[in-house]
Amino acid sequence: MTTLRIHNTLTQKTEDFAPIDPGHVRMYVCGPTVYDFAHLGNARPVVVFDILFRLLSRLYPKVTYVRNVTDVDDKIIAAAKEKGESIGDLTQRTYAQYKADMGALGALDPTVEPKATQHIGDMIAIIQVLMEKGNAYEAEGHVLFHVPSMPDYGMLSKRSRDDMVMGARVEVAPYKRDPADFVLWKPSTDEQPGWESPWGRGRPGWHIECSAMSAKHLGIPFDIHGGGIDLVFPHHENEIAQTRCSCGSDSMSRFFMHNGHLGVEGQKMSKSLGNFITVHQLLDEGIPGEALRYYLMTAHYSQPFDFTREGLTQARAALDKLYIALRGVDANAGADIPDRLLNALCDDLNTPKALAELHKLAKEANKSGTVENKSRLLAAGRFMGLFATAPEEWLRGTAEADGLSDADIEKMITERLEAKAEKNFVRADAIRKELTDAGLILEDNPTGTTWRRK
Repeated sequence: MTTLRIHNTLTQKTEDFAPIDPGHVRMYVCGPTVYDFAHLGNARPVVVFDILFRLLSRLYPKVTYVRNVTDVDDKIIAAAKEKGESIGDLTQRTYAQYKADMGALGALDPTVEPKATQHIGDMIAIIQVLMEKGNAYEAEGHVLFHVPSMPDYGMLSKRSRDDMVMGARVEVAPYKRDPADFVLWKPSTDEQPGWESPWGRGRPGWHIECSAMSAKHLGIPFDIHGGGIDLVFPHHENEIAQTRCSCGSDSMSRFFMHNGHLGVEGQKMSKSLGNFITVHQLLDEGIPGEALRYYLMTAHYSQPFDFTREGLTQARAALDKLYIALRGVDANAGADIPDRLLNALCDDLNTPKALAELHKLAKEANKSGTVENKSRLLAAGRFMGLFATAPEEWLRGTAEADGLSDADIEKMITERLEAKAEKNFVRADAIRKELTDAGLILEDNPTGTTWRRK
């Protein structure tokens, strides 16, 4: 098996991965802000880093995967007010829904899922260190990180100073010493959530929580920091500044990995364009989470992804072909994961190549019909988070075809076989047409007839 290679945003090169501690890989991925349903853009990094988590767990004896939960944020405050519910109720309900939706995509639970509100003390401690070292200052109830105090600020995004100021959409505030300075702590009104601090009652800025939680649960430096490409600047850039200056470390993480943007039908996804799609919405439409997972793996993680309904339909059809090849295999069949699939994933998480390997395995299984080849396909697919459903159950689906239950379909297939046996081909063809018109695909074979929904 080849060495795992990862594209490192920090160096802008694809490099051989070697953990700081060969016995323990440590990875941090920015998680959800829990105020609304997770949209497709939120789902993409979940799938990407779930696959990486699976791969790392195969290659190394121990992996700690931390994905944070932002449960204090101005968007949360606004959403709770709009919905007329408490912040606690909103965040708990939204977090539970997020977990359910990501579980439907076949994502494993991270090792640790820390919540921001559980680490306020850790954030305050970091801010105090930054102030003592001259990297932060207090102004009008706010505490801000002073960007000029870190000479190599911008090392991740490689942006010019002017681009960084514009890209961050910084708030123009008279209390800032420099336009690029960003908030670590801000005051709260009586109506807003807040915690006591040396600077008065307030709440943390967004960036500081990840510095606190990654240091708390992984130590500094750690191996991999992941998230969407939109987080490179300012979020991850600011995390690096806070962490390095407070810990005195040369780096926060050795590797930074970022997945590309996700659009919809050739456009940026936004509520104003009416193309804002959530995972929950697709699941409610009857789209299997596994089909959506497969679809998200059809493009390399680092590239932009354009979601289309046609693409999702094609992905589901491709997954059907894999399930057809699995017919007759024992769900508990044991087989090792083929090296060629692992090699594809070790090539900077090349999921399109890995899926191509799955289809090669399916072709081999169809040609040979052996349990051994089917078992290899099953093991490879499960490693990628697929094949959670029994083949016949998947192919028959859950929705009734044109009002026909499974029992109705089986009865009609039996009647058709009896008609054929009696050489009543007109009746047999009529039943077949009725089932086909109802959205079913019949497959005759020497042992009988199998069926599945389109």
